[in-house]
Amino acid sequence: MKKKVISMMLCAVMTAAMVTGCGNKEAAPAESADAAEETEAPAESTDAAEETEAPAESADAAEETESEAEAPTGGTLVMATNAYFEPYEYYEGDQVVGIDAEMAAAVAEKLGMELEIEDMEFDSIIPAVNSGKADMGVAGMTVTEDRLVNVNFSKPYTTATQVIIVQENSEITGKADLSGKKIGVQLGTTGDIFASDIEGADIEQYNKGMDAVQALANGMIDAVIIDNEPAKQFVSKAEGLKILEEEFITEEYAIAFAKDNEELLEKVNAALDELTADGTIQAIIDKYITAE
Repeated sequence: MKKKVISMMLCAVMTAAMVTGCGNKEAAPAESADAAEETEAPAESTDAAEETEAPAESADAAEETESEAEAPTGGTLVMATNAYFEPYEYYEGDQVVGIDAEMAAAVAEKLGMELEIEDMEFDSIIPAVNSGKADMGVAGMTVTEDRLVNVNFSKPYTTATQVIIVQENSEITGKADLSGKKIGVQLGTTGDIFASDIEGADIEQYNKGMDAVQALANGMIDAVIIDNEPAKQFVSKAEGLKILEEEFITEEYAIAFAKDNEELLEKVNAALDELTADGTIQAIIDKYITAE
């Protein structure tokens, strides 16, 4: 009887141990599942990737950069001139008009820019360009060796002639008669530059061409050297003056740029090529200078 009781007790103990052991094995997976839920790193990595979508942002930036590169140059193109040189530049009311003004406006349009004209004394134009006050000088300006020391020039956009204006009863009939005479010129112009080579001449410099012509009409000087087209305008408005048949010198007009502004020079040259090829520049010249 004792043996039977002991046997039954041993079975009960073993059964309990087995139950306890099975219970421990089943609990472990549950704890692992909880731990896995608490450390769902892949889900967090996905969110981080969505927050830092660099490729999409880079694509947008690239599109913006490309658009900026394709956009017009924009901005303002400042032209320095002396607006008393009809028909190249002169005033109509408070607006500067003329061949140079319209040509420069056409160039600015080609560059996608807006033209602004600054009127100043002729001999102030090159200093204004070199100081950055103006982007270019456009004023019926001739390319000369002296000027090339200080500025670069565009391709010529027109050819002009310097002539001699005298009183109708003057004894001066040509260049050879200018020696020893009192000659009026506009300060800093081609006439001013080349008149200094006339032997024995007394050169009187004026800020405006019309002031020189007025001095001639008043008998204060013997002759004026100036561009042919403005000369015709001045003589038509003053009595007793004439233009001599012999030309003083033939020259080419171009646009002046600062030595360190080669990028703008190249762009303007390209624009001038296009405007010459399509007839725009000639049409502007023909508008202001009619055939006699």
